[in-house]
Amino acid sequence: MKTLQEFKKFIARGNVMDLAIAVIIGAAFGQIVNSLVKDIVMPPIGLLLGKVDFSSLYINLSGKSYSSLSAAQKAGAATINYGMFINTVINFLVISLVIFFAVKLLNKTTLHQQPAPAPATKECPFCFTAIPLKAKRCPHCTSELPDQDGASQARSTDV
Repeated sequence: MKTLQEFKKFIARGNVMDLAIAVIIGAAFGQIVNSLVKDIVMPPIGLLLGKVDFSSLYINLSGKSYSSLSAAQKAGAATINYGMFINTVINFLVISLVIFFAVKLLNKTTLHQQPAPAPATKECPFCFTAIPLKAKRCPHCTSELPDQDGASQARSTDV
């Protein structure tokens, strides 16, 4: 029973749910990118390459002659489908290029601005000079500074 409760606690944690949502959105985005590459980017590339179709290239290992890859596959012949591999590599490269440009464009937007760095100094409440955060006494007016809890110290008058 304790294991079941631990499992429920694990699943209910925010980062697990975030990961699940990211995987679902990633899969949907993957379909969009695949369609973009297959339906929009690859046709012009195919036209530029002279309508070359690598998918029909194969090596027949059975020793029999077949008119096409599909005929060899229907007959159950062992084949090395290097043309499909070439298509897959080209698709991967084009998809990677599209994602690269999408991420580059996204990084230019204001959505991914770097957060402001944490301040390295604070202001002396007595003379308003900038001093290091860890300082306990102002180097300019020599006043004792409030401690980290915000409790104020009396201004030092002895020098």
